This record gives sequence, structure tokens and C-alpha cells, in this order.
Amino acid sequence: MNTAPPPVGAALPHESAHLHVTGEAAYTDDLPEPAGTLHAAPGLSSVAHGRIVSLDLSAVRAAPGVRAVIVAADIPGHNNCGAAVPDDPILADGEVSFHGQPLFAVAADTRDQARHAARLAQVEIEAWPALLTVEDALAADSHVLPPVDISRGDVAAALASAPHRLAGTLHLGGQEHFYLEGQVSLAIPREDDSLHLVSSTQHPTEIQHIVARALGWRMHQVSCECRRMGGGFGGKESQAAQWACIAAVLARRTGKPVKIRLDRDDDMRATGKRHDFRIEYEAGFDAAGRIAGLKLLLASRCGFSADLSGPINDRAVFHADNAYYLDAVAVRSLRCRTHTVSNTAFRGFGGPQGMFAIESVIDDIARQLQLDPLAVRRANFYDAPPRNTTPYGMTVEDKVIAPLVNQLAIDAGYATRRAAIAAFNAASPVIKRGIALTPVKFGISFTATFFNQAGALVHVYKDGTVQVSHGGTEMGQGLHTKIRQIVAGEFGLPVADVRLSATDTRRVPNTSATAASSSTDLNGKAAQAACRTICARIAAFVAGRLGIDAGQVGFAAGQVRAPGFNSPFAQVVADAYRARVQLWDAGFYTTPKIHFDPTTLHGRPFYYFAYGAAVSEVAIDTLTGEHRVLRVDILHDAGRPINPAIDIGQIEGGFMQGLGWLTCEELVFGADGRLLTHSPSTYKIPAVSNLPPVFNVRLFDNANAEDTIHRSKAVGEPPLMLALSVFFALRDAVAAALGPGARPQLDAPATPEAILRALNGGTLT
Repeated sequence: MNTAPPPVGAALPHESAHLHVTGEAAYTDDLPEPAGTLHAAPGLSSVAHGRIVSLDLSAVRAAPGVRAVIVAADIPGHNNCGAAVPDDPILADGEVSFHGQPLFAVAADTRDQARHAARLAQVEIEAWPALLTVEDALAADSHVLPPVDISRGDVAAALASAPHRLAGTLHLGGQEHFYLEGQVSLAIPREDDSLHLVSSTQHPTEIQHIVARALGWRMHQVSCECRRMGGGFGGKESQAAQWACIAAVLARRTGKPVKIRLDRDDDMRATGKRHDFRIEYEAGFDAAGRIAGLKLLLASRCGFSADLSGPINDRAVFHADNAYYLDAVAVRSLRCRTHTVSNTAFRGFGGPQGMFAIESVIDDIARQLQLDPLAVRRANFYDAPPRNTTPYGMTVEDKVIAPLVNQLAIDAGYATRRAAIAAFNAASPVIKRGIALTPVKFGISFTATFFNQAGALVHVYKDGTVQVSHGGTEMGQGLHTKIRQIVAGEFGLPVADVRLSATDTRRVPNTSATAASSSTDLNGKAAQAACRTICARIAAFVAGRLGIDAGQVGFAAGQVRAPGFNSPFAQVVADAYRARVQLWDAGFYTTPKIHFDPTTLHGRPFYYFAYGAAVSEVAIDTLTGEHRVLRVDILHDAGRPINPAIDIGQIEGGFMQGLGWLTCEELVFGADGRLLTHSPSTYKIPAVSNLPPVFNVRLFDNANAEDTIHRSKAVGEPPLMLALSVFFALRDAVAAALGPGARPQLDAPATPEAILRALNGGTLT
């Protein structure tokens, strides 16, 4: 008899872990190429902004191995790959808008031939003035989308009457996705004007739609498949479409399969990043640090087109409260247009930038009042009514953040360690230590309400094994593993009896992006719905044979059980098949309760909130600006975990990615708009050496109050923001060096240069 524990809640390995560690996992670039496959490469602009005077591609066409060259005029349908706004050309047409913009594309017999040929183009561009920074865009009143404002209360009166006031300006850098597998698509022509795409994408349906539009076709002529990605982090949510379009147009033109894979330099130059922000604030508060009024400006560098900047900046606004009640508040969001690559989704989707803003305000208030920042945070937490409503009108119904923070503070010995750090700093003239505890409250759902839907297709084969297809994509986060556990749990089977297929628009249509930390919530519920329909049919079949009620039939430990009946699942399924019982079905799920008016940014955009908190301790060298993270303690609310091992892995990985964003990953553009940090040699991501030597991660015991799949909570995005604790610990260490009441002007990322500037009043001398 199978005595294995139920699969849901078990700390099982990632379903592809054995393939990852042996190198056998097949990513898009690893798949066998059909005979005659051509390889594509783009020709990129070397000017940030200007008019294309001439584009001589004769040498490109004459180069060895070249089979086709396309420009904007060769795109048979719409020359647009914009996800939400039709303002993003697949290939530049008449005008270039950023350094690295694709001007043309070439297909050749080999990848090296294509790349070599692309460099032979004779391009003349009349350079125009370029807006490169947020400040440039603000001065020129340049925006990709109109400003957005939300407010509550009389902010001017609250500021005027507050016992204390502060104002400040902050700069927060962007971040390169640096996924392991770059942008790659394989377009395979099929019979009768149809085409199949294999793409490293988080959104197969969007690829299907945009490619069909580019070809002048309808969606049923195009299909898109993704087995797994070597990372995505938001960078393959909308931006995979451009490269799929180029491959598809070349495939249609040549009648041959066409594959495009960007090398790292081209990928970093031509694809969007996390938005960098300029933040301005004015705050009024009392002697305990409780905020009475807050005026906040969030200005982001969006790049030359809208891409996903609208919802990203909306989410920054939604998370500008983080865990804090703001009574009188006015937030203005500016979506600045610059002549740089269009920035895009990145893990957290604007939430990290909004949280950075409010946490900076809280930290400044604490330093002005010379209070422990944790005390000021606690003074501002959401609480009982009326202090439980967000500025956008959503009620914070649960009370998780205060007890979670209290538990972490005790478990991590926060108070004792803060006192010990103060004593250390008093005796150490060069090395200074800092500590910070920061909370996270992150809303879970797509703010575009219509994306909160999912479908799944479940097949039970007549030998009792199960195949599942759903609309989510696997990019290493363990989504497929959790879906296997959910399905196995519904049928009472071992996980080994359940297999996941590649995500494919031919199996599950109209999929939502794998994003917003909602994929397990959505696809897990859809798969569960399909399973329960099939289980109901099997139960009715068994009950009919036994003359009992179907509710008396259960599924557990590989058996189908009823009073006086116990038979292997495989045997019952085989009998049901012979009795012509339908053993497959589709499931569908829509997130309940959510509603949101995008014109007013008011409503309930999120189904629930995920919570967490982190304590980080750091040391800085005041002579060099270098730092070390000495210890990190995390307590995170994952609800009732479907797989605690995967959840803890996501927390650790998300935290380290956030640490990179806030401490070492720096995007530097030259005066000509060229990205200077365009390769692993010039762009520093966290390494093993950046791991804290003491790294404690625990899950908070808390079932989700909402009816999510098995009462679990999302863990994809929220942990990234726990790394804010590292930044504010660094700020704490800098403040210790500057003396009581100091409010360091420390910009993010807190590189050694930034730390030295903060220590020296804004200079490196």
C-alpha cells in the first residue's frame, strides 16, 4: 500500500531539478532545430535619437550565407510589438528612438554568418537631441502616458499643522534582468499559412497575438509553445514579442524555420530594464514619527515607448504605503519619456520602487527624531478601523504585519543586537555596522482585472496516469511542481503519476502572463477545478456500481475508496474507460472580489496581501565604501505552503536579487545614450560571495484568509522587497559614521562609490 504523505504541503524537489543539475533540461535554444533552419540577427542603431537618412543593406544581402534581409516595410501586417499601447515598432521606421534599437534583421545559414552580415550595413542617421534621464524628461515635459494622481484628505492642512516636517529627494536605479537564457524564438512555418513558435516567453498568448498581427494573420494561424525558460523575472513578459515577430516574418518570407537568439551584449542593449525613479517627498509627522500628511512624487524613466509602464507605475503608487496607514496623502506618478530602451516588467512590477519611497520617508523621520526606525515603522502600521484603509480605497482586512514583525524582532534579537552595534560603532573609527528591520505588504493580483483568469486541461489516461496542461510558464520558480502536487492531491496519487506538458496555446487558449505572483493561484485553481470534475465522474461511476451515494467515494494513497470497497486508482480508471466515462476535462478559474477603476486608481485591485519582514546587519568600510552583509533573518508569510522547500528557495532567491538591485547592479549610460554596462564584465550581479554568512529564512504560520488554492500565498515577487532591509542597514551604518541626527543622502544602488559620496556629503573626495 502507498503510505506516502499527501503531496500538498510536502517539501518535494523541483520537478526538473534532476534535469537542471545534469544539464539535460531542454531550453528553447537546446531544442533540435528542424532541417534547413536559418538563423537571424538584428542590426542595431548606434544613435539614441534621430532620422534615418539612408540604410544601405547591399553588403548585408551579399554576405556569405545570407538568405533574407528585412526592414520595417517588409513586415506584412502591423509594424508594432507594443503590449498595451501601439507605440513600439518591431523595426525602426524613419526614426530611431534609442541606442540599440533594431533597424533591420538578417537571416543566414548560420548564426555567425547572420551576426557578421548585420555589421556590414551602411547606416546614415541624422542625430537629434536626446532625452536620457528622468531629469531631462521632466525639464522637457516629456511623458509616454499622462500623469496619474491619487489623494486622500487635506494634505496641505495636514502638513501645515504637523509638529515636524521634512522634505527630501531620492534617486533609485534600474536593474537588468540578467536571465540565464537570453531572448530566443524559433519560428516554424506550417502548412496552409500557419506557423508554430517556440519561444522563451512568460506570455505565449501575447506572442501568438502580436505575431499574428505582424504577419497580417488571425490568431488561429499562429501557435506558441514554451516548455521552460532559463529565467524571466518580467523581462520576457512583453519583450519576447519583438524577437518572435522578427523570426516569424523571416520564416514567412523564406519558407524556412528561423531561429533568433540574442547574445548577451545585444540583449542588454536592446531590451528593457526595471524602471529607475526620481522620488521627491514632503512629510509632516508628530513626535512619535506618526505621519500626519505626505506629499509624494514618483517620476520614472520609461524609455521611448509605453510598454508596461502604465500598470508598473500604477503598482508603484499602490505600494507607496507599504505597511503604513497614510491619512492625508497625495501621490503623483509621472511616466517620463526618454530616448532610451523602453523599460518593462521586473519582479515586483513597480512595487519595490513604491516601497523604497515610503521606507526612505520612514527612515528619514526616525533619524530626524533620533528614534529607532523600527519604532517609527510600528507607529505607522495599518491597524484597527479607521486606520485600515489604503489610499486607493481597499480595506486591509487581516492583521498580519504587526504580529509577524514582533515575532521576527524577538526571534532575531533585534533590540539586543542594535544595542551591541551601537557599542561596536562607538569603539570602531573605520568599520561601522548598521541594522534595519523592514516589512513588506504586497498586493497579489493583476491590476488589469481581466488577466485574473486561467484555464487548465487535465487528461487521465486509462492506465491511471495523468497529464496536465495549463496557461502558466515554468521559468525555474517551481510552478509546474506545485501544479503536479495539487493535481496529485486531488486524485490521491503519488506525484510521479502526474506529468506536466509544455505550455502551448493549442492546448489552453487565452492564457494570462506568468506574472504578478499569481500563477499558482490562478492555474492551480483551474487545474483543481478540472480534477474535481473528473473525480466527480469517477465517483458517480463507482457509486452506481455499488449502489451508494457518490459523496461516499474518496481518493487517497493511490486507491479509490468507499464503504466496503478499496481498489487501485488505475483499475477503477480502466473500468471507467470501458464504461465510456469521460476521463479528461478543462478547468477554468477567475479571481473573485477584485474590482478596480483604472481612471481613478480606486477600488480593490488585489485579492489579498502577502507579508514578510527581514532584519539585516551590515558593516561598511568608511575609507573605501565597501560593505559586507553579515546576517539576514527573514520571516515570510506564504500562507499554507503547497511546497515549503520551493517557497523558501523563492524567498532566498528573491532576496538576493533585491540585494543586487539595491547594492551592486548599476546601469550606466554614456552621454550618447549608449549603455556602458552591457555585459557581465561591466554589470555586477550578486555572486556567492555576496551571500550573508548567516542567512535564516522561516515561514510564518498563517493560513490565507482568502480562498486561494489550499490557502497558500504567493512567494514570487514579495521576497525581493525584503532586501530593502539591507539598504537601510547600510544607511544606518553611514549615519553612525556621520553622527547623531544625520540623514545620509544615500542613493540606490548603494555601491562603494555611492556610500563614499554619502559619507562625504555628496562627493567622492
